Amino acid sequence: MDHMGPTLVPLIMSLPPLQQILASGTGEQDPLAQALSLLFEPSPVLFHHIIPQIISSSIFSFITSYLALIDLTVDTLNQCSDIRRAEFIAAHPRIGATKNLSALSSKEQGSTTTPDVIHRLAHLNACYERRYSGLCYITFVNGRSRAAIAEEMEDKLGIEHSLSPDEPSLAAFVAIKEGDELWKQELDRAVRDVGRIAGSRLAALKQT
Repeated sequence: MDHMGPTLVPLIMSLPPLQQILASGTGEQDPLAQALSLLFEPSPVLFHHIIPQIISSSIFSFITSYLALIDLTVDTLNQCSDIRRAEFIAAHPRIGATKNLSALSSKEQGSTTTPDVIHRLAHLNACYERRYSGLCYITFVNGRSRAAIAEEMEDKLGIEHSLSPDEPSLAAFVAIKEGDELWKQELDRAVRDVGRIAGSRLAALKQT
């Protein structure tokens, strides 16, 4: 889902102690970057903008839990420009992706999906990106099947439920330009869901 090219995959599948996080530097292999890459997915925006701002924050040294770190990360993200927030969102794999997934993304999206649902999701992603220029569809899956997410995307786009790989055509969708109110609302929703995904990942790793 990252339109800016491949980024580093987290090298860890467990979170370092919070004490290591609080003593971390800004390097991509430092504990803070490794932890946030696991919780949020790695991206240039995370490494080059969010993490430096987090470390320079007046409240960073007072963080007492990973839940608080997630909240600080989302708050820091929301201080960025809309374009940068959209780039951060794009680090998450597209719904229905089957390749280059992190271990947690693969688990979240599930592994048993029929080809027709995968093809439908690919088309729905294209339709969504046609309508919401510069955005990629993000949702908190929360254990739901890919088929259920396809129906959610169809409802978001205002189209009928179907398993067609190419209907309706992309030409049927009028683009909502970057910065328009509906576009901003959708970006805000996506950022909220990224925070919810991070919280779910934290719970899966059995840490607070």
